[in-house]
Amino acid sequence: MSPTFRSLSNRNYRLYASGAVVSNVGTWMQRVAQDWLVLQLSHGNGTALGVTTGLQFLPILLLSPYAGLVADRFPKRRLLQVTQLMLALPALVLGLLALTDTAQTWMVYVIALVFGVGSAFDAPARQAFVSEIVGQEDVTNAVGLNSASFNLARMVGPALAGVLIAALGSGVPATGAVILINAVSYGAVILSLQRMREADLRTAEPVARSKGMIRDGVRYTMARPDLMLILTIVFFAGTFGLNFQITSALMATEVFHKGAGEYGLLGTTLAVGSLTGALLAARRVRVRHRLVVLAAVAFGVAEVVAGLLPTYAAFAVWTPVIGIASLTMITSANATFQTSLTPEMRGRGMALYMMIFMGGTPIGAPIVGWVGQTFGARWTLIGGGLATVAGTALAVLVFSRAKGLIGHRARSAGGDAPAPAPMGSGRRQSAAPSSR
Repeated sequence: MSPTFRSLSNRNYRLYASGAVVSNVGTWMQRVAQDWLVLQLSHGNGTALGVTTGLQFLPILLLSPYAGLVADRFPKRRLLQVTQLMLALPALVLGLLALTDTAQTWMVYVIALVFGVGSAFDAPARQAFVSEIVGQEDVTNAVGLNSASFNLARMVGPALAGVLIAALGSGVPATGAVILINAVSYGAVILSLQRMREADLRTAEPVARSKGMIRDGVRYTMARPDLMLILTIVFFAGTFGLNFQITSALMATEVFHKGAGEYGLLGTTLAVGSLTGALLAARRVRVRHRLVVLAAVAFGVAEVVAGLLPTYAAFAVWTPVIGIASLTMITSANATFQTSLTPEMRGRGMALYMMIFMGGTPIGAPIVGWVGQTFGARWTLIGGGLATVAGTALAVLVFSRAKGLIGHRARSAGGDAPAPAPMGSGRRQSAAPSSR
């Protein structure tokens, strides 16, 4: 089997990946349908759309430490089946409300918040479960394939949702039908988890309950310069650089004076680059901190270049480069961070990672929007790119003196011995930008 797809030789991972790709398509379908639903109910109010997005991200920022504790204390396979139900139920309720044309804007707000709670508990368990499926030697490959699945769904899901909504009349009930498809798609993940062979999983022992477990997780992370290096980089990149929905929309409309079609095309070209970056990441056997740093710098520079391009055509051609650089950074950071954690800290550690990576969105998005309104749309990309490069430089300056970082083999999770070959949320995505 090709090195790019070596994790698929694992039966449990094949089941997991097949369920995830179905669910990821459903997730992207709901994102489009929910946005269209909010615009229909609020008569095109962009603020209502922003409130809905913010409410979905807020629980990740507030609840991630507790979600990580839960992931460490309970079997992750069973926990993920519960979180999939926590995501399916609000989607089912919203779909039925829209299908019967009884949905109101405040109802969408409430359901978005409930959906966000499910996402907050799902993300750390899902991220930590990958190493239990494939083992340390193939984590990088599995993370890359998960990102590829997510970005493939990103190309298919929105287009499919748009076709279905238009075919069903483009009204509120049409969005409900699409959202119901996503509710059903969670069943694919639940079924795949149920069919896994328990004996083939590398299940970590649940951590016994004790006082100060969340505090211990934070202290453990802060005492590790190798982990803090990655967290600092993903904070700056996630907060100021990864705001493509805002930056692409502003560039398309305000700088190049294009319409919705051209804006949609930018999403597709970006997804093509992201998919390419994910597949390239899946080929790597070993990931080091140097790759995280170089990819973050490359991503920041790519954004600055994008902000300076003179024409829409040049901008569209360049977006795959941004996609490749961003996915290389995301997958290498995720892989390096995850494989550097001890098993008993993996849930809490990945929860903190997701909180830093995705939780910065409610902070960064308004800042990026203000920059665009005050200084012009080009500065949303130039500023985001410069902030990413500056944050990466700061991280290297502060944390890279520790043994085992830039230019050296990564430290093991528990001490100073060389780590095994590293193998590498965020839906935001995570997503986030990560997949289920």
